[in-house]
Order: sequence, then structure tokens, then C-alpha cells
Amino acid sequence: MPAPDLDQSDRTSSASPPSWTIREVADEFGVTHRTVRHYEDLGLISPERRGTTRVYHRRDRTRLALILRGKRLGFPLEEIRTIIDLYDRPRGKASQLEYVLDQIDERRTDLEQRRRDLEDALAELGEFERRCRADLARLT
Repeated sequence: MPAPDLDQSDRTSSASPPSWTIREVADEFGVTHRTVRHYEDLGLISPERRGTTRVYHRRDRTRLALILRGKRLGFPLEEIRTIIDLYDRPRGKASQLEYVLDQIDERRTDLEQRRRDLEDALAELGEFERRCRADLARLT
């Protein structure tokens, strides 16, 4: 899960780094405010607090994008945490990519097994349907 390429022109200002409100971040990523706060409660993102206002910076947006990508791919939040926390370690991207590649292999193996299980279940269901139709034909 390499970092997404977020538009560098977003809300840039020469005076201070760009920032976003919870509403703007939630709208941009198509999630609810509650979802954003949940990821904050879990420590996956850590916006700046100005009184009771949450202020999100580029790092928070990048982490949120990685969280949502990981969720779409079926990774549990703890695996997503491990992956995105690797950015903060000295080897950063290389260690993250090595870890992600291992996780992809595990996820692929799991999904392929699920597909085989589904194919077996569909075949069994088809055979059961065929027998039921044959029995019904004999009765009518």
C-alpha cells in the first residue's frame, strides 16, 4: 500500500502548510465524521487539536487514504496500522513494501481458498438442484 499521490495544489498557502477540517476530510474520502473520529480514537490518524476543533494536515490525509485502501483490500485495521506505521521507521518505504508484499501473498492465498470453497459450494448446490428436479419430474 504505497502512499497515494495526493494533489499537491490542494489548499496551499505561502504562510502555513495546508490544513483541512473534519468535514472537508470526510467529504473528500466519502466517509462519515464518525468514521474519521473512530480512526483517530484508534490512533491511526492524529489531527492537530485547536481547542475542540480537529485540524487535519497532509500526513493525516495520506494515512486516511492508506487506511481506506487497506480496508477495501480486506486488511484488518491492526495490519493497516502496522503497514502505515512503517513510514515512521528509519527504513520507511522499503520495509513497508516488503511487509505489504508478504501481506498481499497471505491475502491472495486466503481469497483463492475462499474462491475454491465457493466453487465447491456452487457445484454441490447445482448437483442438489439437479437431483431435486429429477425427483420432482418423477413425481409429476
